[in-house]
Amino acid sequence: MTAVREAAPVAVARTRPGRTLTLTACLLGALLLLALLSAGLGAYEIPLGDVLASVRHRVGLGGHPLDRSAESVLWNIRFPRVVLALLVGASLGCAGALMQGVFGNPLAEPGVIGISAGAAVGAVGAIALGLSFLGGWTVTACAFAAGLLTVGLVYALSRSGGRTEVVTLILTGIAVNAFAGALIGLFVFFADNAQITQITFWQLGSLAQATWPKVLAVLPCALLGLAVAPLYARRLDLLALGERPARHLGVDVERLRAALVLVVALLTAAAVAVAGIITFVGLLVPHLLRMAHGPGHRFLVPGSALGGAVVLMAGDLAARTVAAPAELPLGVLTALIGSPFFFWLLRRTRRRHGGWA
Repeated sequence: MTAVREAAPVAVARTRPGRTLTLTACLLGALLLLALLSAGLGAYEIPLGDVLASVRHRVGLGGHPLDRSAESVLWNIRFPRVVLALLVGASLGCAGALMQGVFGNPLAEPGVIGISAGAAVGAVGAIALGLSFLGGWTVTACAFAAGLLTVGLVYALSRSGGRTEVVTLILTGIAVNAFAGALIGLFVFFADNAQITQITFWQLGSLAQATWPKVLAVLPCALLGLAVAPLYARRLDLLALGERPARHLGVDVERLRAALVLVVALLTAAAVAVAGIITFVGLLVPHLLRMAHGPGHRFLVPGSALGGAVVLMAGDLAARTVAAPAELPLGVLTALIGSPFFFWLLRRTRRRHGGWA
């Protein structure tokens, strides 16, 4: 019986190789298409052929350089934004899949345990207090440090007797979110008008200030988290059987939970630090992929990273073009789309379980 149970999660991932390849190919194709469209479309439009010619020229495969203005727009404005959207979206999507696996709940997402709110406190505090000890990196560094500190605090407060209960962790995260909201309100109260404008822009979430230095700021954390996350796929499949069966099958549940919460913190804090608060990506993407493919984490974790990149790149393209020449806040756009989906998901879950316990 033990051998059958242990093999079950693996079978989930292996019984649909055709569907896995199809979904992966679709996600990669959509990502490439959106990257090209995002590079070409905007207030300064660059034809797709010119985009490809410039890229081929830069990598030494022929092509030709564009005029000075087009080259500057493409390589100093558009491509940093495309790469940042890819990294932030992949980080949020992957973090959402890990959170749902750790909590065993498809309604979980990184903001539940206060990482986003904690990072927001760090950024808003740096802006309101006028901190500049790291120059242009100050707000990003404060947001990242505060996000990591918050998740450490939440995890420490939720431990009891050497163990961490999921319900306690979530409730602690809710309390920390409320406290973080109060701190943000306090900082806004004491900020001047210029600082309030900057705080508001940051809280709404945007990639408008994307630069290559910001890409380099998020790149190490994103790559580390995205490389480590798939290594836990098998143990997440075993954890889906329940904590007790997972322990019987050799999974150190407490160590697994601690490691994955740290990975989620790394991914989310880095994303929030450079892009502001962008919600629902970590909720939408893993759940849609789970509906399309199944619960196996060997596909779900990397697939959610790809799906998150696709969703955020599409959202950023829409934010730049829907109300041109104005630009919609990306965080507002994802919330407008994600909130109705969340309500639908709640109703669907309630119908399946015959009401809430």
